[in-house]
Amino acid sequence: MVDYTALLPIGIVIATAVIVLLTGLFIEQKKILGYITLVGLLTSLGLVLKGWDLNVAFDSAPFYGAIVVDPFAQIFNAMFLIVGVLVAIAALKAYGDNPRQDEFYSMMLLATVGMMVVAMSKDLLALFIGFELASIATYAMAGFDKRDPKSIEAALKYFLIGGLSSSLMVFGISYIYGLTGSTNIDTIASVFGANPGLATTPAILLAMVMLIAGFGFKMAFVPFHMWAPDTYEGAPSIVSALLAAGSKKMGFAAAFRIFIVGLIAMKVDWYIAFMILAVLTMTVGNILAVVQTSVKRMLAYSSIAHAGYIAVVFVVVAYDPAPGVAVIHAMTGGLMHAFSHAIGKAAAFIAVAAIAYMILSKDGKVDDPNHVSNYDGLAKRAPMTAFLFALLLCSLAGIPPLFGFTSKFVLFLSTIEAGLVGLAIICVLNSALSVYYYAKVVMRMYWGEPKGEAFVESSTYTFVLAIAVIALIVLFMPLPGMVSPGDLVYQWAEVAAHAVTGV
Repeated sequence: MVDYTALLPIGIVIATAVIVLLTGLFIEQKKILGYITLVGLLTSLGLVLKGWDLNVAFDSAPFYGAIVVDPFAQIFNAMFLIVGVLVAIAALKAYGDNPRQDEFYSMMLLATVGMMVVAMSKDLLALFIGFELASIATYAMAGFDKRDPKSIEAALKYFLIGGLSSSLMVFGISYIYGLTGSTNIDTIASVFGANPGLATTPAILLAMVMLIAGFGFKMAFVPFHMWAPDTYEGAPSIVSALLAAGSKKMGFAAAFRIFIVGLIAMKVDWYIAFMILAVLTMTVGNILAVVQTSVKRMLAYSSIAHAGYIAVVFVVVAYDPAPGVAVIHAMTGGLMHAFSHAIGKAAAFIAVAAIAYMILSKDGKVDDPNHVSNYDGLAKRAPMTAFLFALLLCSLAGIPPLFGFTSKFVLFLSTIEAGLVGLAIICVLNSALSVYYYAKVVMRMYWGEPKGEAFVESSTYTFVLAIAVIALIVLFMPLPGMVSPGDLVYQWAEVAAHAVTGV
């Protein structure tokens, strides 16, 4: 008899989504729905952390090998659930009086379910279903503030580009199925490994182009990034947190499975493509972030640049002729950086939401509460929020003693180990450039002239930011006389790297 307890975390999130949606039909005081959501997410997260090293493949009915619970899936599940917890806590303040809270929380939970399905998928059809579940929920969430024209615009652009990317993915998947006769990723890898002649057929090259383009949209690679800044800026800030920190990582979870497992025999074909995409994405993202006057758009372009850093994993895996230390370090660093970026970026967008809330509450209506000029003297008006936001920006920049430094160090080091010194230099220079625009915001908060009286800081928002900052510090900081949490995350990422690469 098959033991399905490994699927309990995702089952709890599904059950919580149903409970929240049905309960919302019968009660008027809907703030309790946020607490129900938190209980479900935290319970699921606890089970994932407890079973981080599981390796359960469901080869029999009803999944037939389409679903696997391994360290790779678990580390991404932990990311999605942590981001969900941060967003849910922030929503207690942002939507505490909104009569449509049941819709918001249920969509957020279903989006999380879709992301978890993608992380656990070893079949292209299951992966696509997870993608669509998460995408449909986040399309609606991007336009949740339906009286705000920018929110509606964000949802429409996200929907149109999301539909296009899904079409490209399906087109590529159809060719893969036609060539191999299977949608199972392990079977696809076996077929291509046993038939190297398939690598030169026009069909596989077309499939590769379609898949890279489809995932390029999902992960916001340049030149497929055009939707991200407008969507992240127009969507409610806490929804932007879910998109940048959760939805984008879902794209990487899928791409790692497909290219590094299923299409590894074709790595010569996609090596150059990912090299160009990685360099373009991190460089264009950072350069455009420098010139932004909206903090939300700056964070959006910064998120694009970080996608370029993580894309380095594909380059190292494809380049290393004898997969070994460099490949494992690249995969480990990529997973760690996805983890650190998920926490830092989600909290950064929540900080923007907190600051906009204070500005609109105290200063009245302003043209753009996210304009960088409104951050002048913020350290004097909201000292705790400014301090925590500054630390989050430092982690995104890769400044110690924060987890963002550790993840970048491991990831960039792998390029040197693989002999890609030029790529390592480009990564370091881009990371140095990012310090400029992050520091610009911090300097305005601490050395700018305040425009009004002190704010009353929200304890809910401050609590979320504090959780994220403490996590980023603890995951970096070595603890004397014991194994530090950072060591445990590194070990988890390394085990996941071995699981997905087979090295």
